[in-house]
Amino acid sequence: MRVALLSYRSKPHCGGQGVYVRHLSRELAALGHRVEVFSGQPYPELDPGVGLTKVPSLDLYREPDPFRTPRRDEIRDAVDALEVAMMWTAGFPEPLTFSLRAARVLRRRLLDFDVVHDNQTLGYGMLALRRHARGAGIPMVTTIHHPITLDRRLELAAAQGWRRLTLRRWYGFLAMQGRVARRAEHVLTVSQSSARDIAADFKVDPRRITVVPLGADTGVFAPPQTPRVPGRIVAMASADSPLKGVATLLEAFAKLRTERDVELLLVSRPGPRTQELVESLAIGDSVRFVHGLSDGELAGVLGSAEVACVPSLYEGFSLPAVEAMACGTPLVASRAGALPEVVGEDGTCGQLVAPGDVEQLAAALAVLLDDPVRRRWMGAAARSRAMERFGWRAVAERTAAVYERAVAGAAC
Repeated sequence: MRVALLSYRSKPHCGGQGVYVRHLSRELAALGHRVEVFSGQPYPELDPGVGLTKVPSLDLYREPDPFRTPRRDEIRDAVDALEVAMMWTAGFPEPLTFSLRAARVLRRRLLDFDVVHDNQTLGYGMLALRRHARGAGIPMVTTIHHPITLDRRLELAAAQGWRRLTLRRWYGFLAMQGRVARRAEHVLTVSQSSARDIAADFKVDPRRITVVPLGADTGVFAPPQTPRVPGRIVAMASADSPLKGVATLLEAFAKLRTERDVELLLVSRPGPRTQELVESLAIGDSVRFVHGLSDGELAGVLGSAEVACVPSLYEGFSLPAVEAMACGTPLVASRAGALPEVVGEDGTCGQLVAPGDVEQLAAALAVLLDDPVRRRWMGAAARSRAMERFGWRAVAERTAAVYERAVAGAAC
């Protein structure tokens, strides 16, 4: 099958969407499908056998100069002008502008593919592309990892003053995403929790939604061959956002540090609010931040810790939880979103705590840090669960089955 896989930003270090694009495309290709990724910046890291068509934007959020104003000679057309105007007025233009550019590119190439798969762009350009694809008898499949309406609610609850106004503008693209999602005929999502939220917040017909959990590369993410670092706790946060629960973890860690020799290693690029909290809690000498890691380096970090923590207030799936489990690292995680589905409710692979509860989180971490026997059997159970339930080959097989249904339906 010939697959066009669309993603408005796809570098793995930018979060779960980039990880999804890389591993899904690799495993689809391994199954014999021809996959071509269409992506805006930052571009993905892809494996041999997967094609890449770059769909350049103005890359207004690139490091080290995010929110930059482009030179006049960089503005090529009306879509570029729209991208700049939305950025200047505190909006987030990438889903809309990528969808318009991708639709323009793909309209000329639709007959090169059997199915078009949109990875959570959900821009108005996808509606135009769908009309053209339907006319050519080519179906579209849409992945929605989770509705970002939940991120917006949590961000707004934590914001004050002018910050609330700018956040409302930043998340303005969600109205568009909801409209596009409601017209999607084949929706993939990553957990039953996300499926419920997509149906509730985006008003998508549940009968159109198929759940395909994500995976981990259990060959790379594997138990360490060297001893773990005593007292080390590791956590990952792809964004400095209230959603990720980093503040709760830092406060819990500060309590642990008064009684134990512990270290917190955060795989994250800290923002101002996190840095300020580290300073106010006086834990800067025991907290380290790393980012931009390869899969092998990340596996080494996860495998070096005695305990991993996922303190998020919501997760549509949580790749960090699965990757830690694959490394045989016992987990303490919030009972939020899809985390109970991923970790399991019975406490065999990880301990679940109330989201945002500093005392519960500190107590659960302390119990595991103090009990090496429990850590060993919990880590072994976590590795087994990751191996049995969360593999990228299974993700690709189940995704290809959705493609086949979509193609068969389009032929009717």
